[in-house]
Amino acid sequence: MRSSALKWVFLLPRGLFKLWFVLVFSLSLLLLYIPFRVMLRTPAGYPAAFRLMRAWGKFLGFSCMVPLRIRWEAPLPPPPYIVCLNHSSYLDIIHTFNVLPDLFLFMGKQELLRWPLFNIFFQDMHIAVNRDNGMEAARALMKAGKALDRGISVSIFPEGTIPRDAPRMNPFKDGAFRLAIKKEVPIVPITFLDNWRLFGDPEQLMSRGRPGIARTVVHPAIETKGMGSMDVNTLRRRVFEAIEKPLRDEYPMK
Repeated sequence: MRSSALKWVFLLPRGLFKLWFVLVFSLSLLLLYIPFRVMLRTPAGYPAAFRLMRAWGKFLGFSCMVPLRIRWEAPLPPPPYIVCLNHSSYLDIIHTFNVLPDLFLFMGKQELLRWPLFNIFFQDMHIAVNRDNGMEAARALMKAGKALDRGISVSIFPEGTIPRDAPRMNPFKDGAFRLAIKKEVPIVPITFLDNWRLFGDPEQLMSRGRPGIARTVVHPAIETKGMGSMDVNTLRRRVFEAIEKPLRDEYPMK
């Protein structure tokens, strides 16, 4: 009985924190929905929509008590580039906008199209990827390639999904690296150190969740010029190791 009571003492603050997060997120998106809807009607409105997304991301970070702290190991290269990030929480999406100052397109899972209100971002501007359908996944990469051709950067979670045993990472998929080599653009690895423990699955109120600083590491860009298809594995491994190193240093893994 005592053990059960202690469990609820620890779990209740998590649930309250996540309820607060979801409430702030939902109400603020509801207020911003019409402005976003107008801006996203045509590509000409994407830069304004991006600026509003960044402002909204900053608001969410501070109002939900998970502000960002960035350690810059090198400055960002001139756009376009591909950003590869570890994926351990839905908080990753919000803080990617808080890290990157220049317009970029997000590649996200197809399921985001089913999220009420939030799906407007992936209906046209950002890119929804159906990883269960090879043809549709290839079409999404083609759209990303066209964005790079226009000088717009692309952000990708190469794991494809949130791993069950975060902060350990899932193996990376090849798409981001094949695209970077094909378009000869650099890859910027980014590590989210704390998002996995600050905000767990929002559908599970009692999963991990608490206020705290979201530490982030921006690594030096990795150039791809001169690489070919034979270099995909090497490039994937270099990016994986760069992103994983701060996680291993902070959370030693067996």
